[in-house]
Amino acid sequence: MNCRPGCGACCIAPSISSPIPGMPSGKPAGVRCLHLSDVNLCGLFGNPARPAVCAEFQADVMFCGDDRQDAIRLLGWLEQATGSPSEQHVV
Repeated sequence: MNCRPGCGACCIAPSISSPIPGMPSGKPAGVRCLHLSDVNLCGLFGNPARPAVCAEFQADVMFCGDDRQDAIRLLGWLEQATGSPSEQHVV
């Protein structure tokens, strides 16, 4: 599965424990990443400062569902159930 342009759910729903430029403690679940643009694109994409967990995350129907709302819901549920899907399962 390819990422949906303008989705950004993976930059909002899960927590990220690794440092992010401008967010040295990472980000809590449900908080929009500082680098997510107004059109929900990663401002650090391709930048070596992008956390490895972000770079390794790949869209998958299990995490992303049928649309952005599904992705927010599924990633949020996985975050609550497991701690952080982006850190525990890389497709």
